[in-house]
Amino acid sequence: MLVHAANRARALTRLRNLGMRAVYLRGNAQPPTPDEVTAVLHHPDGLLWRGAPDRAQELWHPIRALLGT
Repeated sequence: MLVHAANRARALTRLRNLGMRAVYLRGNAQPPTPDEVTAVLHHPDGLLWRGAPDRAQELWHPIRALLGT
């Protein structure tokens, strides 16, 4: 998941407000790529996900697609 938030606490709050209570945020092994930063900053929800981050061909999806709203 990519979460656009001012800090770690706000990122957790955004996720928990969506019903994701068991979320634990860990630091990235590597800094986000320019494409990841652009994706999350320019998406109106500011919250994106993808199922297989190690596969470059999988695109980011808006949180609405995961939650079914």
